[in-house]
Formats: sequence, C-alpha cells, structure tokens
Amino acid sequence: MICILHGYLLEGSGSNLWTRSIVESLCRQGHDVHLMAQENHPERYDFITEARRYREDGEVETFFRRGGVHPGCCVLHKPDLGDTLPVYVWDRYEEFSRVVPMVELSDDEVEAYVARNQRALRRIVQENGITAMHANHAVLMSVVAQRVSQETGVPFAVMPHGSALEFAVKRDERFLRLAEEAFTAARRVFAIGDEMRERVRGILGGVPGLEEKFSGLHLGVDTSRFELVPRSARRATIARMRESLADVPRGKTAAQSAALRGRLRGDLRPEEMRELFAAADAAYEAKAPDADVEAKLDDVRWETDPTLLFVGRLISTKGIQGVIAALPLILAERPELRLLVVGHGPLREPLEGLLWALEHGQRGMVERIVARGRELEGSPEGEGEGVELTQVARFLEQLDARGELDAYYAAAREHVRPDRVVFTGYLTHRELRYLFPCCDAAVFPSVVKEAGPLVFLEALASGAFPLGTYFAGMKASIDSVAAALPPEDAEAMKLNPAPERTVADIVRHVPAALALSERHRETLYRLARDRYDWKSVAAKLYDELNAL
Repeated sequence: MICILHGYLLEGSGSNLWTRSIVESLCRQGHDVHLMAQENHPERYDFITEARRYREDGEVETFFRRGGVHPGCCVLHKPDLGDTLPVYVWDRYEEFSRVVPMVELSDDEVEAYVARNQRALRRIVQENGITAMHANHAVLMSVVAQRVSQETGVPFAVMPHGSALEFAVKRDERFLRLAEEAFTAARRVFAIGDEMRERVRGILGGVPGLEEKFSGLHLGVDTSRFELVPRSARRATIARMRESLADVPRGKTAAQSAALRGRLRGDLRPEEMRELFAAADAAYEAKAPDADVEAKLDDVRWETDPTLLFVGRLISTKGIQGVIAALPLILAERPELRLLVVGHGPLREPLEGLLWALEHGQRGMVERIVARGRELEGSPEGEGEGVELTQVARFLEQLDARGELDAYYAAAREHVRPDRVVFTGYLTHRELRYLFPCCDAAVFPSVVKEAGPLVFLEALASGAFPLGTYFAGMKASIDSVAAALPPEDAEAMKLNPAPERTVADIVRHVPAALALSERHRETLYRLARDRYDWKSVAAKLYDELNAL
C-alpha cells in the first residue's frame, strides 16, 4: 500500500496537477492509494472516497465518505496545520490566514510544521499498512517522509519539482541541508526529464549515491478529458463550459475592471500605480473566474477569430508580459486575434494597466510599468534574478534603436482594444477541458526554467499548436514533438529564452503558429494519446514504489 505526500491542494497546475492526475490514474487502474494533502474539497474529485482530518489533540475525524466510481479508491488524510502554511511562491489559500514563503519562517515555525505532518503521517503509516511513501518536492514533505521512515522502517522516494528547488533550497542554507538529509535517506529520486536531473545534480550533487537513486518519469496528460473540436463546434463547446461554471463562486466584476480603467492616467507615478493596482487586486477573490467571463467569451467570434491561449499564474516568471508587449505587432498582422489569458496573480492589474497605456499611446506609462514591473507586481515571488520585465525592456530598446518605436506605438493605438484580450480569471480543469480545444495556439513563455510544463501537453491533447521558451523542460517537450512535424513548422514552437530575443520571437512565431494550427491538429492530438497519457506514468511509479 502506497502513500503519496503532497503538502498543498489538488486544484491548479504544477505539482498539484501532477498529484491529482497520478492518484486518479492509479485508482482507475484498480489500485488503492492513501494521500496526505491539504485539499479542502474532496467532493470535487471522484477518486476520493474518504477524507480524514488529523487534529492537533490526536483526534481523527472522518469528514467525508462516499462510494467509489473507479476500481480503486483514494483516502485523503489532512493534517491540521493551524493558521500557517509554508509555500514556495505566495498565493491565497482559503483556510490559512498566514501564508508565508518558506524562507521567511523561523526555525521554530519550520519545525512545528514538520512535526504536525510527521505525527499525522506516522499514524497513517501504522494504521493503514503503508509499505512505501512518495514525497513531492525537495522540502518539506521529503523531511516528513524521512523522519517517519526512520521511525517505522517504511522506505520512501522523493520527486523534486522546480519551485521548491528554486525558491527554497537554493535560497536558504537551512532548506539545502534538510533536502540533502532527506535525499540521502530516500531510496529513489524521481526526475521529470534530463533537465530536472541536471538541476538536482547541480544543487544536491553531494548526496551519496544520488546517481544510483535517479529514476526517470515523463510527464503525462489525461487525454480522456480533451477532444478535438472543429471550428464550427466551438461555440457549442463553450456553451458546455458555461454549464460547468453555473454554481462556481466568482471573482473580479466588470464594474471593478471598468473602475480600474477609469482611474488610469498617463501621468501616474510608480507609487500611485502600485497603490492603485494593489487596491484593485485586494477588492475581489482572485482565485475564481471573473463574474462576467461568460459574457466575455460570448463576444469571441469562435467561428472566425483566431484564438491564442495563455494558462498560468499571472506572475512575471511565467512570461505573460512578453505576450502583451508583442500584441501590437501581432494584431497589426492578425487584427482579428483574441488573446485569452487564464489565471490569477499579482501581475494582472499591471498587465491591464500596460494594455491601457498601449491602447492610449501613453509611452511614459508603458516605460514606467516596464521599468518597475517587479515593484508593481508586489508579490514575494517578485524577488530574485530574472523576474522583472527585462525582456519587454530589451524589446522596446531594440525597436527604438532600429527607428521602429513610433510604428510600434502607432500599431498599439490602432489595434489594441479591451476586447482583444480576454482575462477570464482563475479556471479549473473542469472548464479548461472545453477551452483548450477551442483555441488555435497556446503560448507558454516562461522566464525561468521549468522541469515539466504540463500545460504544454494539455495543448497537444487538445490539438492547439503550442509555443514555449526553448529551454529546460519546455525544450525537452518541444523536441519530443518536433520529430512528428516538418522541421520548418516545428521551429514555430520555439521561443528563444534570451531576454533580448523572447518578445521578438513571440511577434514572429505566433502568426506562424496560428497559420499552422489547422494543418497539425490531428497530429498533435494523436501524439498526446500515443506518448503521454498518465496511465503509463502512474503504472511505472506504482511498480517502483512497491519495489523499494
């Protein structure tokens, strides 16, 4: 019997999506799984048949139970952590009043978090016949698994993900030491591709026997959730998406968006913009769909408009600012384009400000937003090298050097309009399964190296032509697809990650991707099903954990 340790939720992207997909696939294959996580809504996941809460006083409360729909089932175990949740990058969590970047916690707070999880996991292992544990992230679930393994003799494996390595282990000697100790005790280290293996070697290369512990796991996609949608059926598919949104709590309203636009002025000082954007962000629940998302999507001419999709956190590390900066020149070539921006995050209001400034020809405001992007983002993850709007600044400088900046701003004034960019707010995969196949292309221009961009595979599974920054895990994903396409067509997927090149590549490659989309939809769709379904990934994980 295996237990998977994941310190966060099941909804969302990255390691949350990985965990949700792996557990669901195991249950579909007839395996029973125990999962320790902080998920608040087990009823949303049909593979969870029971959920237990582990109180600080030792009481265990079963707060959810139902019959299963799969051959196997999952029992969710939720330790009570109090008010504090350590994270890698800041986000809002409904149950925690104090969400803190891990590196800002005191030693006592780190120990308290580990100890609460350790007590719960020890009991889970002892009472449920657990024979192997799998811990997500280099810290801190790996430390919890290490301690319980020492107490019980049950072996464990670790799967590092990029966020813990970049935002905790590399930044704080405490977490480097904890990761080294946990990896030393682990029987197996699962790595998503060669890039993650190299990153772990570079950071934790002193771990004894590390090379022998490595085992590769490729990423996956739940191909059963996505389907090809012809252009003629897109509006009907979006109508199905509307149904999935019927009872979902909402976030930003049309009135709030209009109020922000109404307060924007070209002469706003950076500190005024910071206050304005922060106040606008705090006025609504960000981790929810916009209140008027259905109306926005109804305005898209699905039968004729080319559609470009971005899905991800609205933070500068994900690179969405490069797409916005490229938009005037893309629209000059494809004026009917609709850019759909799905996600939430502290960069949303600065992006809306940037679009307003481009629309109204406010060069000074554009320059101030670009120069102070990290400050305006106002988020803990805005710290560190490479997350300011550098690539946008380099792009504008190059246009100026070539004498093309006036033409750029003229294109912006002519083509950038509020309806060209559709901010949807936060959507779950219940909605994305309908939206992805209705888009011609999808762009993922991350500024930082990512081990495994799962959204790239979801674009493939939907037949949407994907573009991404050509390095790290995204490079591996692009290369795996490139062999199935003509070389000149595969080039359209690649965005140069060098700050002075990325935006220019977006300008050049997005129109090409839109033109190639229909030609390759069937190929991309088949490729996802033949190579990347989660079933094979989950089966390998299960077999290797049982062999520890």
